[in-house]
Order: sequence, then C-alpha cells, then structure tokens
Amino acid sequence: QVRLVESGGGLVRAGGSLRLSCVASGSIYSIDAMRWYRQAPGYQRELVASWTFGRFSNVVDSVKGRFTISADNAKNTIFLQMNSLKPEDTAVYYCNADVKTSYYDYESTYWGQGTQVTVSS
Repeated sequence: QVRLVESGGGLVRAGGSLRLSCVASGSIYSIDAMRWYRQAPGYQRELVASWTFGRFSNVVDSVKGRFTISADNAKNTIFLQMNSLKPEDTAVYYCNADVKTSYYDYESTYWGQGTQVTVSS
C-alpha cells in the first residue's frame, strides 16, 4: 500500500514561517502529482498548491507570494514553505498524491493524515 506522512506543522505567531513536508512511501511505481490542501474548522477542504513531477507547480492566488511548493523527486517528497503567516492560514494541512503501484495499475489518489498549523495574532 501507499502511505503519505505530513510533518512540520505547529503553532506560530502571525508573520512567522513554517515548512511542511510530505513523504510518500510504500508500493510506488510512479507518482504523477502531489498537492497540499488545507481545511479550517467549518470550512471545506481547499487546494493550496500542486506539484506535477517534471512539468509544473502552482500555488493558489490567496497564498501566492507567501507560500512556495517544492519537491525532492528522488525521495517522493514535497514541501510547502509558508512565510508571512496569517491567522486565517490556521487549518489542518493535508497532502495527497496520484500514484500508480505498478505499470499495469490505474492511478489512485492517496491522502495523508494531516498536520495542524495554528497562527496566533
């Protein structure tokens, strides 16, 4: 099976920074894309940033200029560098990945368990 583990969350004051990591492991033949989502209490889960291996990356407008997504392709890992954090960035941050477990397999999407980011004012 495939496992995604996020880390790097925590409590930070407004204006501070955090760097999240997400490592994919297990029966991985290939990964097409990995993404960061977040979900604040009472809100739907929303896309924050995406990384398509070998092609492109993107962050949503609400965090552009503050958040940067990057990856270590060889280690099936993505990062989210979050600078100039605001209280409204408070959420559980999740990563997901589109993974094939064999050459003949269809691509499936796997999720991590999430990491809490809390930004105090």
